[in-house]
Amino acid sequence: MHAKVVVVGSLNMDLIVRMPRFPVAGETLAGHGFATAAGGKGANQAVAAARLGATVAMVGCLGDDANGTELRAGLLAEGIDCSGVATVPGVATGIATILVDDAGQNAIVIAAGSNAEMTAERLADHDGLLAAADIVIAQLEVPTATVEATLLRAHELGRTVILNPAPAVGPLPESWYSLIDYLIPNESEAALLTGIAVDSPRSALQAAQKLLANGARRVLITLGSQGVFYADGERHLHLPVEPVVAVDTTAAGDTFVGGFAAGLAEGMPLESAIRLGQQAAALAVTRPGAQPSIPHRHELPA
Repeated sequence: MHAKVVVVGSLNMDLIVRMPRFPVAGETLAGHGFATAAGGKGANQAVAAARLGATVAMVGCLGDDANGTELRAGLLAEGIDCSGVATVPGVATGIATILVDDAGQNAIVIAAGSNAEMTAERLADHDGLLAAADIVIAQLEVPTATVEATLLRAHELGRTVILNPAPAVGPLPESWYSLIDYLIPNESEAALLTGIAVDSPRSALQAAQKLLANGARRVLITLGSQGVFYADGERHLHLPVEPVVAVDTTAAGDTFVGGFAAGLAEGMPLESAIRLGQQAAALAVTRPGAQPSIPHRHELPA
């Protein structure tokens, strides 16, 4: 199967608790809803790309448990090539506990589980998938050495490389920047990467300029309700979005990344690919859950 988009990354089962507000330290707070849903930044991005028109393959690791079985079945149902998804004996599938308040904001705690088993050696076993791809996407929910190996190999193969630096904990290794064609952080991730507080298109420009100076070819900073800021070595632009009422922002960024990649894989001009990702993310935040919220292409405006 020739997958135009290959995603190397995490697969989680999300445990979602809804509550009026986030608790403070030491407080027990009554929630008003619980659900489980397929998630993980890598799997979310793979599902988004598939639902928005791309042919997709996933590379990652699941545990040999009920969560792993369910997550694999979900990806296969989306038409995603799972030949690169290993089941690791004796290891639990990754989980994310997601707290969602009544304003639609979230706080997330991740237990990596099987995602920690996604090593560079396992990646090498699926080199054929990378070689056959047009676009390779990585995030930071698998070991750092695996992310680096993904970037190096995809760049070596001449593939378009997208890095979503999430969850970010600080600056990226300097050697990574020259390997990345599209670096896509959100506001908080851009701030952690650059030390610049990002809360507007103006501050996004400052952060993007620093990331470009570090060696990134192109930078897209997602700004939530303020849209997306794009910059490369020659130009920059701000693409706003129509306001929506957010129910749950989980997977909004992943939906954008997957949609943007699907647009590029389809041959869309840059701004059209960005718009596709924006339209999909705007619809996703009006629905609960991670993968359940991700729209299909036919649901978007023409």
